[in-house]
Amino acid sequence: MFADVYNVLAIFGGVVIGTIVGAIPGMTGTMAVALALPFTFYMSPVTAILLLVGLYKGAMYGGSITAILIKTPGTPAAAATVLDGYPMAQRGEAGKALNMALYASCIADFISNLSLIFLTGLIAGFALSFGPPEFFALICFSLTIIAGVSGGSLLKGVISAGLGLLFAVVGMDIIYGSERLTFGRFELMEGLSFIPVLIGLFAIPEMLEAYRQRWRARSGMAPVGASRVSRAEFTRCLPTILRGSLIGVVLGAIPGIGGAPAAFLSYSEARRVSRHPERFGRGEIQGVAAAESGNNGVCGATLIPLLSLGIPGDVITAVMLGAFMIHGLSPGPLLFQQNLPVVYALYFGIMLSSVFLFITGKAMIRGFSRVADVPNPILFPAVLVLCFYGAYAVNGNMLDVLVMVAMGVFGFGMLTMGLPAAPFLIAFILGPLFEDNFRRSMLMSHGDPSIFFRSWICWLFLGLTVLSLVMLLRPMGATQRPEPGSAPPGKHAATAADGE
Repeated sequence: MFADVYNVLAIFGGVVIGTIVGAIPGMTGTMAVALALPFTFYMSPVTAILLLVGLYKGAMYGGSITAILIKTPGTPAAAATVLDGYPMAQRGEAGKALNMALYASCIADFISNLSLIFLTGLIAGFALSFGPPEFFALICFSLTIIAGVSGGSLLKGVISAGLGLLFAVVGMDIIYGSERLTFGRFELMEGLSFIPVLIGLFAIPEMLEAYRQRWRARSGMAPVGASRVSRAEFTRCLPTILRGSLIGVVLGAIPGIGGAPAAFLSYSEARRVSRHPERFGRGEIQGVAAAESGNNGVCGATLIPLLSLGIPGDVITAVMLGAFMIHGLSPGPLLFQQNLPVVYALYFGIMLSSVFLFITGKAMIRGFSRVADVPNPILFPAVLVLCFYGAYAVNGNMLDVLVMVAMGVFGFGMLTMGLPAAPFLIAFILGPLFEDNFRRSMLMSHGDPSIFFRSWICWLFLGLTVLSLVMLLRPMGATQRPEPGSAPPGKHAATAADGE
């Protein structure tokens, strides 16, 4: 059933269009899939679904292109790629960062596809074990990422995360239906849209800072051919890619998590096990590999609960669920009994999408990387137009444009005071999930906190949270506590410390 030229063209065209759409700030994969859905009504079921899958996978990678080149993530899942991708581009290694993002994306996508084919039943059963207490424990562990992306000051990272949590509570309380920090504006009852916040937090401050320094000259960018990923660098990054892929697969199979938390968790784990964690955030190629493998590892895994249980793994697969139903297919156990040839055709197409993603990415890197050579006085106005368009395109609402501008000014203030933006973004993403699952758990148990220890999954993630905090705080205690018999603080003590 897959051996049809239209199926091959659908998956290839979907990857190409998705990559271009993902590279435009504000044009998310969700938007691309939703807009393409009406065009699939007269296609065969396999062709229609493969087109949507190609759009999804292409958009997931495409978001890294603008994240690396102009510090404007094309998709929310590419937010973690900014941390090391953009410093590499500033250093003249845009081509190397783009190539590593492509390699990590394709490998993670391939591993995620294999997990979809061979581990669907096992991973789907694991995902079904998650209730509100298990989600809460997982998010507690995920919030330890904040310490890993706080830069040199943990205190500033915590302050930034606190501000992110404050902005995350804007909107309607989904438990009791009360309004919070809406100031009487009904447009804010749904909360602050993620895309305007993301664009404002990363893109606008960079342009304001450049203007403050009077369009400072950008350092000359090396040609793409001179900044390819060497074999030694790829070998060094391969364990990071494999670890990030597994993180993406596990989190992708759990409905409601998404690519952004997976990317940040993969990034945090790469930094935690690195021999040189101080390099992360300053243009470390392993940071790019970790972020891209984490978010692309989600792609195939989000289809696991959809195909096996009929439960969408995220917003995009919810749209795909509509496509299945439009074409008379019912995802779930009956799909494998009644339409097994369709399932096999989808598996072939999904595996082929990883190859097409590599071909498309390689063809586009050389052209896209030239963006880094455009002078700031020309580049920044063009980027600003894309930012305004992207913010407005999310909901067709001018309030989102105002939110983007306000967040840009706010982000510039954070930049001036040395507050890192990544902890703010992580807290803004995970804050609602943290609060909702905590409150649902307490409602389920009638206020009994023992519900957070009801299963081995809770114990696992809470134990990992404690272990992570201990590992993070131990170096701080070691630097502040003098060794027995050492000289008192002063010149002599400082000399002794330097000699260690």
